[in-house]
Amino acid sequence: MSFKAEYIWIDGTAPTAKLRSKTKILGDDAKGGELPLWGFDGSSTNQAEGHSSDCVLKPVFSCPDPIRGGENVLVLCEVLDIDLAPHASNARAALAETAERFAAQEPVFGIEQEYTFFSGGRPLGFPENGFPAPQGGYYCGVGADEIFGRDIVEAHLDNCLKAGLGICGINAEVMPGQWEFQVGPLAPLEVADQLWVARWLLYRTAEDFGVSATLDPKPVKGDWNGAGAHTNFSTRAMREGPEGYAAILTACESLGEGSKPLDHVKNYGAGIDDRLTGLHETAPWDQYSYGVSDRGASVRIPWQVEKDGKGYIEDRRPNANVDPYVVTRLLVDTCCAALEKAGQV
Repeated sequence: MSFKAEYIWIDGTAPTAKLRSKTKILGDDAKGGELPLWGFDGSSTNQAEGHSSDCVLKPVFSCPDPIRGGENVLVLCEVLDIDLAPHASNARAALAETAERFAAQEPVFGIEQEYTFFSGGRPLGFPENGFPAPQGGYYCGVGADEIFGRDIVEAHLDNCLKAGLGICGINAEVMPGQWEFQVGPLAPLEVADQLWVARWLLYRTAEDFGVSATLDPKPVKGDWNGAGAHTNFSTRAMREGPEGYAAILTACESLGEGSKPLDHVKNYGAGIDDRLTGLHETAPWDQYSYGVSDRGASVRIPWQVEKDGKGYIEDRRPNANVDPYVVTRLLVDTCCAALEKAGQV
C-alpha cells in the first residue's frame, strides 16, 4: 500500500532561511528502506537561477508524520546540486564534517526554541488598540488573562512526541503569545535535524488554528524581551568530574578569545543587535562575558554546575531565528578545539 512522504528542506532565503515542503507518494518497496532522492525548482526558493533551476533533495532524517498519521512520514532533506555536491545553502554538510572531527569528545546539545504566535498583525493576546500589561506575569503563567495559544502549544507538543522527536519541555514566555519548547540533549546533527522538524511541525500545527508562528528575535519593539534560542552545550570532559569544571572554564574562555565573540554573534541569526542590547536578560551583542547563574552574561554557567563541578554551559546569544546547523558547528569547533589543545578531552 502506498504512503505519503512529506519532503522538508531549508531554502536559500536571506538573511533568514525558510522551510519548504512537498509530498511524494511512495510504494511498499520504499517502506523500511532508503528513501529516494527527489528534486525541486530552486529558482522558486532562492537556490537557483531559472536557466538552471534543478536542485536535489537528499533524505537525511525521517520520522512518523503525526498530522497525517498511519504509515505516512516526514522526511528532512539536505539540498544538493545536480552533481550531488552540497548546495551553497546547505549548512548541514559543514556541521557533519565538524561533528565527525570532534566526535570522540561526545558533544551534546539542548536548544531552547522561543517563538511568538501572531494573529493578523499582532502577537496573540495583544489588544487591537494599545498594549497589554507589562511583561512579568506571563512567564510560565496560567489563566486566560495571561496565557494565549495554549491549545496550539499542546497540539504541537503532542505532534512532536508522536513523531518521536527529542522534545523535552515547553513553557510560556515573558510576552503574551510567546512560548518556548526545548529539544535535546542530543548530538549535534541529531539536535539540529530534530529542531528543524519541530519548527516545521510548529508552523504546520499553528496553520490549523489560523495562527502564524514567528522566530523574529524582536517581535515587538520597546520594553519586551526578544526571542532567543539559548543553546546548552557540553562535552564528555565537561560532564565528568573531577576535572569537569576546569573544562567548562576552558570552553567559556575559548568563546571570548580574539575575534571569536563577533565570529559567533554575526552567525547567530539576523537582527542580533535588536535583541542583544544589554537589557531584557541579554548581554550587549558586541561584548562577551560569562558568569555563574548570570542571565545578563553572554554565556551562563548554571549554579548547579558550579556546585557539582561538572555539567554544561548555556550560550544565551543565539537568536530564535538561528540556523541550528550553524550554532552547533561553531560551538563544537571553538570549544572542542580549545579543549583538545588544553588536553582536556
